[in-house]
Amino acid sequence: MELEQLLLQIVSNDDTHARFLNTLSLQENIGARKISANERPETSTYMVLKHAAEEHRHAFYLKKQIGKLSSTGYPNYEPDYLLAPYSSKYYLNKLDLITSRYLRHQLELSGTALKFAAYLLVTYAIEVRADEIYPIYQDVLNRTGSKVSVRSIILEEQGHLEEMIAQLKNFSEDWEMHAENIVALETTLYKNWINDLALAL
Repeated sequence: MELEQLLLQIVSNDDTHARFLNTLSLQENIGARKISANERPETSTYMVLKHAAEEHRHAFYLKKQIGKLSSTGYPNYEPDYLLAPYSSKYYLNKLDLITSRYLRHQLELSGTALKFAAYLLVTYAIEVRADEIYPIYQDVLNRTGSKVSVRSIILEEQGHLEEMIAQLKNFSEDWEMHAENIVALETTLYKNWINDLALAL
């Protein structure tokens, strides 16, 4: 199913829409927590701290948007309050795992170097995806007259992508090749997620 068609179906029902917002909030929260979990004193740069803070804020903002659709329910990230809970919950973890395997095999990285490189490439792939999803979602919200908005997230995700590109240029002269390979791996996970979302409707 095409993303736009899927989003139109999701937005047409307040309960489904609220669970979708909760699902996006979960994914932003997982991203923020992964950044914090992999953080080391020697790698706690301004960019990393800013990125973690903004991902946490996105999770909070999306959670808050649910209030525009429902005054009760969706208190946490239990499966009943999500769409496609399994693939939504493990999307980022799977991408992190296959990216780490790729980096160990292709670049023979390990330890802190591996974790930071995985952070850069995983974040790049996710920001590329966010740059696709959020603008289409906002367009659907506009067309359906929804009170929900993700405009502020769109601007910050674009900024994250620019930051990742700058960091990846410092990471490797072949960063574009590595980034394309990780994006290809992410695309498979994305297609599976979209299929699972469609089945949940």
